[in-house]
Amino acid sequence: MQNIANYDFAGKKAIVRVDFNVPIVDGKITDDTRIRGAVPTLKLILEKGGSLIIMSHMGKPKGKKKPELSLGQIVDAVSAAIGVPVKFAPDCADASEAAAALKPGEALLLENLRYYPEEEGKPVGIDKEDPAYEEAKKAMKAAQKEFAKKLASYADCYVMDAFGTAHRKHASTAVIADYFAPENKMLGLLMEKEVAAVDAVLNNIQRPFVAVMGGSKVSSKIGIIENLLGKVDKLILCGGMTYTFAKAHGGEIGTSICELDKLDVALGVEELAKKNGVELVLSTDCVATDGLDFSTMSLKPGARVEVVPANAIPEGLEGVDAGPESRKAFAAALKGAKTILWNGPAGVFECEDFTAGSRAIGEAIAEATAEGAFSLIGGGDSVSCVNKFGLADKVSYISTGGGALLEAIEGKVLPGIAAIKG
Repeated sequence: MQNIANYDFAGKKAIVRVDFNVPIVDGKITDDTRIRGAVPTLKLILEKGGSLIIMSHMGKPKGKKKPELSLGQIVDAVSAAIGVPVKFAPDCADASEAAAALKPGEALLLENLRYYPEEEGKPVGIDKEDPAYEEAKKAMKAAQKEFAKKLASYADCYVMDAFGTAHRKHASTAVIADYFAPENKMLGLLMEKEVAAVDAVLNNIQRPFVAVMGGSKVSSKIGIIENLLGKVDKLILCGGMTYTFAKAHGGEIGTSICELDKLDVALGVEELAKKNGVELVLSTDCVATDGLDFSTMSLKPGARVEVVPANAIPEGLEGVDAGPESRKAFAAALKGAKTILWNGPAGVFECEDFTAGSRAIGEAIAEATAEGAFSLIGGGDSVSCVNKFGLADKVSYISTGGGALLEAIEGKVLPGIAAIKG
């Protein structure tokens, strides 16, 4: 596999897939983390005498041109980030002239790839149940290849640096790689770091290995949990899934979130943990309320807030955060860890009243990291937690890829990486 550090970009045009799907409010970027993450790769290419063709998606326009999802809004921010004026191609599928005109050291940003349904390669306007769906799917796959071929025609080499979309077999993340020789396609610096971070927690494990899985549903994490149970020494399960486990043992959970059709799955996780000799750490108590306004993420006036056993929540109350005893147990489980993975919060951390559980986990991870652990934080909510609590510089690595990271942890091959490795 070609290495970006050794590649000669002099006089060559590089088309780079980045993840510039940044949040924009009133025309302004509210979090430029993803842009900053791609800067080292983009600057390296320019410094080596290459020219840049930058491509990304933004949001979910579903094959339609939506002005509010135009990448034209971020041209100035990208220019400032990489230190050169960035030109803009208002149509990603009609940028041949603009790309051909690029001189070494110049950069061009293509319009939102997802303005074209060919990027995702899914038939539009037809249901899967429709008898004509399979034919439409076949036609779209052919169109996707043509779209990828067009994008590839703009450049001499291809750089994949969008880990957040590496789990999708889209035109710009995987199919395009087919139109470049092995020596002319490579991972970007951000991708290399992401791959190395995942490798460190899955294949280069320093023990004890402790994973923290939070979030609301067991079902969305079951594949990851099962894979981790074959690797970790301890597994902390927290957040909304706590109540599915409590219910599985006949507990009372009030109005807490619960997947009633996954009670057997929860019991199966406990059985597998026992079989594999993994210490499973679950919440024993929780903070519960009857007055959380999810629309404003604040407590309603006069709301009840109580600390109660996680399996004995009074009727009318909902568990929204880990209780003090659970927080102590989480911190104790993380102490002395040498490899740590955290995905998913311990409660509704968006509400200031219910940040304690997630904060306790974040601070325990920061402490373990200071004592020599390798800590990988992944998933949007966990990343938001460490940023909110001021812990971003106290952990080893923060992943930019939500779904991609989860699929990698689950043991799946990511198309965006496989396409480069060939």
